Amino acid sequence: MTRRHQGFALLGAVLALIVALSATLYLVVAPDEGASAATGVAGGGPRGASAAPVSAGTWVGSWAAAPVGGEPGTEADGLAGRSVRNVVHTSVSGTSARVTLSNLYGQSALTLTHASVALAAAHDTAAAAPGTMRRLTFGGAVSVVIPAGGQAVSDAVPLRVPRAADVLVTTYSPTASGPVTYHPRARQISYVAAGDRTEDAGAAAYTGQTPYWRYVTALDVLSDDSAGTVVAFGDSLTDGITSTTGANRRWTDVFAGRLRAGGLRYGVVNEGISGNQVLADRGGRPAVNESGVDRFGRDVLSRPAVQVVVIDLGVNDILRNPALADPDAVVAGLRALVRAAHGHGIRVVGATLMPFQGHAGWTPARERVREEINERIRSGRVYDAVTDFDQALRDPYAPDRLRPFYDSGDHLHPNDAGFAKMAKEIDLTDFTNGGSARL
Repeated sequence: MTRRHQGFALLGAVLALIVALSATLYLVVAPDEGASAATGVAGGGPRGASAAPVSAGTWVGSWAAAPVGGEPGTEADGLAGRSVRNVVHTSVSGTSARVTLSNLYGQSALTLTHASVALAAAHDTAAAAPGTMRRLTFGGAVSVVIPAGGQAVSDAVPLRVPRAADVLVTTYSPTASGPVTYHPRARQISYVAAGDRTEDAGAAAYTGQTPYWRYVTALDVLSDDSAGTVVAFGDSLTDGITSTTGANRRWTDVFAGRLRAGGLRYGVVNEGISGNQVLADRGGRPAVNESGVDRFGRDVLSRPAVQVVVIDLGVNDILRNPALADPDAVVAGLRALVRAAHGHGIRVVGATLMPFQGHAGWTPARERVREEINERIRSGRVYDAVTDFDQALRDPYAPDRLRPFYDSGDHLHPNDAGFAKMAKEIDLTDFTNGGSARL
């Protein structure tokens, strides 16, 4: 079969995913009934009990992280008998909070007998700010059982959550269940304690540290001044793999500040996964590091009040494909994401693919594929609006390389300055102007 015929075959397969994306289902636990129910993503977000009245504000995403896989070494016992205190960083303020906990990669039911949320007392600490500790409930119950492959959304709790604040989400499980659903490239230190220390305001018991986020996949807030949620959807460049740990210098963090400074009050949630591809995942059931076309419903369409999605995806399709990636198939996959977003009234801002000569995976043939994909993106027939990360960060004297000032050293990922440049490159008017791409 010729490469062109292969491209047409792949194009047809990818376009068929549009229907599947629009019909994606994700499991939400109803612990008061002791059962689970499938919820269509068209509903516009997770359903939590005890939500405040609509007149009090709008539920928006303040933080999120995509589940990536099962944590190695937790297959048998999970984290039984330990309290896990995740540190997450907010992008928008609110008067109430709710939390999503995931057992997507668990192979048995996850029993959580205690969970809490609180504001951190300071940066880089497991201690809670005085008076902010709140016990989480699920359908009115303190404990929740999340089946393998499922998730649970907590009831809303009254808590004034500031913008750009660290929030502590703590869970305790007394029984073995694994593997633990986690996000490995958090770029944030979280904490672990022996025993049930879920509502400890102090940090003394939290002697263990971890670079992962475990179980928690979203923090939503009830906001009376937010226009909705912006989802950043991508790979390690969005995940912020080379940003300074604990400093919140991913491009999404910087961009959240830019939006606020520009008078655009959106929550910004980061759904980047290091190594993610548009078309392929790493296999397994459920798939580890699920492909962009397969996880789009879960990580974008199911978020609350999504108005815009920013997509920066495609480099790993070029780098990790054992054969030469087909630009027709990659672009078709990106267009499938755009169509799925449009089906939910979501505007799409897309990024060009940044250069990576000097990286071990670079070849002249792969460079030609990158340039061809970028040419189609710049044509205006893929996304509603285009952010040219390639032009912004490439070396003007060697355009197939990152500019050294922005290079982390691996010639693929930016440093903190590079992530800040990415955030500054996005045109804020793209978040106020309407219109759709001519696909």
